[in-house]
Amino acid sequence: MPFGNIGIGGLILILIIALIIFGPSKLPELGRAFGRTLSEFKGATRGLINGEEENGGKDHAPQTAAASDKQQG
Repeated sequence: MPFGNIGIGGLILILIIALIIFGPSKLPELGRAFGRTLSEFKGATRGLINGEEENGGKDHAPQTAAASDKQQG
């Protein structure tokens, strides 16, 4: 059974189990934490994708010793 098609019944069952385990006072806090985590993950993946597009998928060339000495002093 694939997990991609949970459906309405499955979502209601998950919410009821979460309500029983965490209680009504913790659910809003857990929802906010999950939302923040999801938005950070989306931002990080966008950053990785945009970084690859800007670089053309290539890594930066390593710095030479002369270039690093020039930056430090």
